[in-house]
Amino acid sequence: MFKKLGRDAVERWHKNPIITLDSVPFPCNTVFNAACAKLGEEYLLLLRVEDMSGRSVFALARSDDGYRFTVDPEPAMEPSKEEPFRSYERRGIEDPRITYLEGEYYIMYTAYSRYGARLALAKTSDFETYTRLGLISQPENKDGCLFPRKINGRHVRLDRPYGGGIGNMWLSYSDDLLHWGDSEVVMTTRGGYWDQDRIGACTPPIETDRGWLHIYHGVKVTSAGPLYRMGTVLFDLDNPAKVLCRSVVPILTPREYYERVGDIGNVVFSCGAILEDGGRLRIYYGAADTCICLGFADVDDLIDRCQLGYNDGDEME
Repeated sequence: MFKKLGRDAVERWHKNPIITLDSVPFPCNTVFNAACAKLGEEYLLLLRVEDMSGRSVFALARSDDGYRFTVDPEPAMEPSKEEPFRSYERRGIEDPRITYLEGEYYIMYTAYSRYGARLALAKTSDFETYTRLGLISQPENKDGCLFPRKINGRHVRLDRPYGGGIGNMWLSYSDDLLHWGDSEVVMTTRGGYWDQDRIGACTPPIETDRGWLHIYHGVKVTSAGPLYRMGTVLFDLDNPAKVLCRSVVPILTPREYYERVGDIGNVVFSCGAILEDGGRLRIYYGAADTCICLGFADVDDLIDRCQLGYNDGDEME
């Protein structure tokens, strides 16, 4: 049976938020949605920061303990001034996800322009220099993340194309990380549930002996506006298009003031998590599109909660 952690499976750090507008040393409007990684013993957050013009850039924050971060004095990545990226990043670069894959750190992010949102891919080995690799989707597509190893000889990504007024989650496959195809839908919204109006990837999938654990976000539109929460899904290790279980209830819901009040209220949204020794998961998440927070959860506990009361995705009667 799962641990009792109150109303949410994720335990918030008692000193949240860990990064705010005042933490950023260059002029900006807000900070939110951080990818994360460990380089040696150093914790790194690649922050989405909205500058004073309204476009998003990436800033790097560093920490020795994973709690107290210092943000570098200049952005790590800004919208490109070189084609073909320039035309598709004119309105910003958004919501990065970092996957350590074959000796490199790959960053999948959203390139945003007047033409819509597209997925793009960059890589780094040291978080000092970044190499853009390509624009890897058509619009409208965002919330993309890579699996940390090949499956059946091919790279796999989760993404969220948007069509017909609906945002569902898909898998796509590639031999070279640049050309993607064989796309298939793997998760849909569920009428009547917490994720009834829109879903999308959050953290890159985590390999466990029970399956690929993935934290995703779900949106339910209320009379007061959209409500963003986080839940879990478990994919089969050999066939990630097969959903083994999916949480009926969210693992994290906006409850604290810093999650409810901000640029966009009632939002918890993660772009990264770090698995520590003993199966302890350190989840970095954006709150109300205004700050970065930290939460903790046990991997086995999240899987147990995912399996508890699982339904096949049909709408609530």
